[in-house]
Amino acid sequence: MPTSPPDFIATYWTIAGKVLPLSSPEQEASPIDFRTRVEAAQRAGYRGIGLMHSDLMNVRRSYDFATMRAILADHDMVHVELEFLVGWLEDDPGAAAVLDALCEAAAALGARHLKAGPDMQGRSWPLDHMVTRFRALCERARQAGTAIALEIMPWSNLRTIDEGLAVVAGADASNGGLLLDIWHLARAGVPYGDIAKVPSRYLRHVELDDADAEVVGTLLEDTLDRRRLCGSGALDVPAFIRAVQAAGYRGPYGVEIISLEHRQRALDEAARVSFDSARAQFAHLD
Repeated sequence: MPTSPPDFIATYWTIAGKVLPLSSPEQEASPIDFRTRVEAAQRAGYRGIGLMHSDLMNVRRSYDFATMRAILADHDMVHVELEFLVGWLEDDPGAAAVLDALCEAAAALGARHLKAGPDMQGRSWPLDHMVTRFRALCERARQAGTAIALEIMPWSNLRTIDEGLAVVAGADASNGGLLLDIWHLARAGVPYGDIAKVPSRYLRHVELDDADAEVVGTLLEDTLDRRRLCGSGALDVPAFIRAVQAAGYRGPYGVEIISLEHRQRALDEAARVSFDSARAQFAHLD
């Protein structure tokens, strides 16, 4: 297994500042300039950055894609992720428009992957329908030169590794796989041992954070307002990392800290403490 720390991606929420997740596009988009965020990410040690669709639309008012790509290259940001795709299981015009916008950005910025979610209302869908839709989503992403990372979530219709794997393996797209976030696995009660079920080619991306021992409020409140810096909660982050590495994951790690406390931190502090705490977990793998 790898002995040196990998690259890390500052996911959107980690350095977005004072935003309101799942609110209006204006409140969800970062008030911090794009270049300023990229500079802070580089100073902290990150080698990648994430953008939310609402934020991307806001950034595009100030920067064209060529300028954005130049800023990323000038600051050694080699990994770009874009989010968040929902509604792809149904004929949703809004979801189609988001997909078009993210694919355009992915092609222009050389994005590593697009993050996709399951049915966020937890509605049941036939497996063959999900497989067909996911295969089509991956083909659309392939045309844009990127991949799809499907995130399993405890309140959705894909809560477990078995459920998520059935979709991505059924679709069997070369650019499609699972996104495993330690928070979502822990809150769904998924043992880290289940990660061994995932063939490495379907292990598309991994995200790190931490959590309290028990859910605070609803699951949604807990995920949006109570995530912890790696090593400051009750989750065994090194055990999770060992499990994904044993399954063959060799890519960068997203650091996704979403909390009321973290949103109050100054940008440089938010970037530095999120990076340092995530990187520190790799010293505990032996």
